[in-house]
Parts: sequence; structure tokens; C-alpha cells
Amino acid sequence: MKKLLSALLLLIASNILFAQRNTVLIIADDVSSDYFGFYEDHVDTVAVPNIRKLLVKGVRFNNLMSNPVCSSTRTTILTGRYSFRTGVGGIVGGSGGSNQIDTAEISIPKLLKVYNANIAKADIGKWHLKQPAPAYNLMSPQALGYDWFEGPFIGQLPSYTNWTKYTNGAASTITTYATTENVNNAVAWVKTVNANKPFFLWLAFNAPHEPLHLPPPGLHTYTSLSGTMANINAQPKEYFKAMIQAMDHEIGRLMDSLQVMNKLDSTDFIFIGDNGNTPRTAQIADTSRAKGTVYQYGVHVPMIIAGPSVVNPNRVSNALVNTTDIFATIVENFGYTNWQTQIPTNKPVDSKSMMPIIHNTSDSIRPWSFCEIFKLTTDSADGKAMRNKDYKLIKFDYGAEEFYNLSTDPLETSNLLSGSMSATDISNYYYLCNQMTSLVGAGSFCKAGVGVTDTKYVVYSIYPNPTTGVVYIQDDVKANSSIHICNADGKILISKKAIAASVQTIDVAILPTGVYLLQYTNANNTPIAATFQKK
Repeated sequence: MKKLLSALLLLIASNILFAQRNTVLIIADDVSSDYFGFYEDHVDTVAVPNIRKLLVKGVRFNNLMSNPVCSSTRTTILTGRYSFRTGVGGIVGGSGGSNQIDTAEISIPKLLKVYNANIAKADIGKWHLKQPAPAYNLMSPQALGYDWFEGPFIGQLPSYTNWTKYTNGAASTITTYATTENVNNAVAWVKTVNANKPFFLWLAFNAPHEPLHLPPPGLHTYTSLSGTMANINAQPKEYFKAMIQAMDHEIGRLMDSLQVMNKLDSTDFIFIGDNGNTPRTAQIADTSRAKGTVYQYGVHVPMIIAGPSVVNPNRVSNALVNTTDIFATIVENFGYTNWQTQIPTNKPVDSKSMMPIIHNTSDSIRPWSFCEIFKLTTDSADGKAMRNKDYKLIKFDYGAEEFYNLSTDPLETSNLLSGSMSATDISNYYYLCNQMTSLVGAGSFCKAGVGVTDTKYVVYSIYPNPTTGVVYIQDDVKANSSIHICNADGKILISKKAIAASVQTIDVAILPTGVYLLQYTNANNTPIAATFQKK
């Protein structure tokens, strides 16, 4: 009898835990945590009463790491995979360019369809993972598993009151305020979902992404703003706050509509920013470290997960989490706990479920978090970053490395690699560089001789790695010494005399695809050896 009772209680608990849930993912465009007064690092604040309602029902995450730009972050969420795996490393159609998402990727809606074909799935709002041309790209949301798509394809609207919307491939010109139209479309779609069906709604606002403007009356309280271009240029941050407030107003209207439809109490919300603020709206002195960079201001964004699935709500989590982790979290929140069986071995997923944090059974899901940016036309901002609880390592693609203690230097003003380091510093450096090397699986992210008093001549960098034709050494190589390229057997394949320059160039185009060893002596008479990959 006791065994029967225990089994019954376990079944009841399981049914409660995985009861029918709806999930709404809300993405705010280009907004850091520093405009939200409920974050300890906020610099300014804007009244967002509806977003604040999520706090008492949820978990606020202090350490979410995104990618620095929208297309790549959205791809990490949709696929649960880092950008170096998907190829979407920058802004689709934007500055520098980026590969577009491959519709063969395993996505959240594809997995939900496998798990339960009864789950309704819609993407409302900004897509920005494919260009609208050629025309067959317009059906890429459906190819990635959505039943319904309605919104703009491009990243930045030309105007919030005159823009092109695509509804399942069909274009129309919209003059309704974009933030309002997004919620109108979301509410209309949810109304079509049968009361017995759970639903997943990806709601991606363009707001508060530029162009900065004055939202319609009634959506904000910034009534003293004139809306002229001169006034916008004089007070960009005030218009930015008005746009955030308009978004919050419409989020409240969505919540009210779900309440009327008796669906609010069965709906979990995930609210995030996709990357940091632009230089124009950034709240830091050095605005070159804003959106588009792997510095903290470019990748530290807000996230709240709220709703009936949250155990002991009104909590704050300091766990390290990544936008890739939203993938597994959404899928498992619908009850699909063995989704890994659907993942091909050649398409590994990096996502770690946040359900242990949501269910308050653990305060950690990963020991480190990772982000990156790379473009079709590379520039000096391209690079990768990895952090653990206290430290962060940045490796730029042109070769430079920076290393910070975030616990004492959250604004990343003191590069520890510029001077001597403590044993704790050194230990954390090698932990992160080895983890990054293991993750990316190409070359080495560890410098030689880290921790000695004078690191000037023992810091080396190889760029690009992998390479297709040319390798650059960013180091003080000993003048007239030999630079050797060797194969796995140690045979010297290419040898070159170093020149008196801080950057050495070696043409390796003649080498077949493979991994090679580069050897040289630096100006401090230290022998250096490092591997690189030739594609």
C-alpha cells in the first residue's frame, strides 16, 4: 500500500511538473541591463511595470552572456549551437556581413514537433536570420519548424510606421506602429490556438533598436520630447527610454489578452535582450566597447524567466548561463527531456538546460560561458570570449588577448596580461584558454610564459587560425632567426628568416589541408611552438 501511495504521489508530482505549459520568448533588440532599475549594475532606469511583474513570478539572471549582435545571438537560441558551428557569426545583411542560417539545423520548433505535434509554434516579429531574397528564403521560418511567421525579415526597420511585413511569405506594407503591430499579431495568433493545445511563441520586437523616434501617444510618458531629428540627436537616450517604455506597454497588453483568454496562468515567459546597447545609447565612457564587441557591455544582457514552472519565484540567480541554453530550457519545459536522441553526432548542441535553476534544485548548470563574433569581412572587433565565475579571457582574431578579473574589474579596464599576475590569476587564465582551445578545436588560445614579470616578449599570436593561405605571427620574433613550419612528424616543410617587424607573414598556401606546427625564437630568446590549421 505504501509503495502504491508513493508511486501515486510521484505520478502526481510528475504531472504537476510537466503540466501543459505555454512558453513565450520575448526578445528586446539592442538593450543591456543598465536601463533596468532592478539590475544592480543599472546606470539609468525607465519605468517598465509590466516587465517588473515578471520578477515576482520568476528568476532574474545576473550573468546571461549573449553574442554581441542580433543574428548570431538569435541563431544560438534557435539551434542551441555556438556560432562557430552554425557559421552565423555576425549581422545577416549588415555591416561586415554574415552567413545566413542553414534551414537544415535542428531547431526548437522542429524538436517540439517531434515531441508533440499538438504544440502550436509561431514566430512573430523580427526574423533577421535570412535575407528576404531570393523569394524562397521567405519560407525559412517554416523550414525551421514554425507553423506561422509574421513580421519583418530585415534587422533595422526604415521606419516604425512604414515597413514591410511578411506573413507566411506574403509581403504587405504596414503603417501601424511596429511594436503595437507585433503584439496585435501575437494576440491574433494565440486566439487561433485551440484551448487544448499548448503553444510556443517567439516574439521578437524591433524595439528599442534604431531608428530612434518618439512612439505614439499613450505608449510612454516622455511627453516633453518633440520628436524632431534635432531633438533626437540632442537626447538619444531619452528617446531610447521612450521606446523601451512603449515596448513594456505592449507587453502588458499581451499579458492582459492572455488573461482574458484564460491562458496567462499556464504561460511561462522568457524576457531577454539580444546584445548590448549601441554606442549612441550606451551608458559607458568608452562606447567602442558596446554592441558589436565581446566586452561585457556588448554581451551582458538581461533575462527573466517567469511563470508557473518557476519553483520559489522572486529569486535572483548568479549562475553562468548562455543564450544557447534557452534552446534546451524551452524544449525541456514542454516535457521533452530526452531531446538529445534527435541530435546528429556531427551537429553537436552546446545548450545546457536551465530547468534545474527554474525548479530550484541547483544554482549552477555550467562552469564557463562563451561568446563570439566574426564577419564575412573581418575587422578588429572579431574574436571570442570565455568567462568563469570571476575571470574572463578575450581572444581577438587578429591575435591579441586580454584577460580580466570581473569580480574586481567588471568594466574590464585592467588587462592582467599587461603585467605580472598572481597564482590565482595564472590558474584561471590557463583554465579558460585550455577550455576555449578544447571547445573550438583549432590551434591554441594559450600564450607562452604567462605569469612572468615581463611578458612583452613571450606573448605570441597566430592569425588567422584556421587559415587558407597566409599565417601572421603577432610577436617580437628574434631578428634573422628562422621560422619553421613542420608537419606532425617534425619535418620542416617551410622555413623563413624573420624580418625586423612586429608582424611576420608566412605563405602556407602550398600546404595541403591539415594541422601544422609553427616554431620560432622570440626576441627574448624563448623558443615558441604553436599549432595552426590549414584549410
